[in-house]
Amino acid sequence: MDGIYEHMTRDILVAVEPVFLEEESNPDESQFVWAYTIAIENLGEETVQLRSRHWQITDSTGNIQEVRGEGVVGEQPVLRPGETFEYTSGTPLSTASGFMGGTYQMQTATGEMFDVVIPTFSLDSPHQVYSLH
Repeated sequence: MDGIYEHMTRDILVAVEPVFLEEESNPDESQFVWAYTIAIENLGEETVQLRSRHWQITDSTGNIQEVRGEGVVGEQPVLRPGETFEYTSGTPLSTASGFMGGTYQMQTATGEMFDVVIPTFSLDSPHQVYSLH
């Protein structure tokens, strides 16, 4: 069940839309791949720059993978008031479902650093096995 997940931190709206990539996945080999499109919109009155990201990716067995790095998709975008930066990335899992979320570290023009929440979103595929207890 794909959908859009949103969270606002300090007038920065982060919206995420995950999509399962059937053609890139191989369930027989325990390879499941998702793309996600993220829009970061500056609804505030100060210019900010995205400096780094921190993801926590959890598969359905509870394994957590932490990913930290500078910027997103090789960029550290500057967002002036009213501007939006959108990008698409992806993640593989060895299980048919999971979830991920995290934070972006932003910097104001005056040098102040603050974290913006990336809403936790579900990674669902049609290959999930539901058990009834």
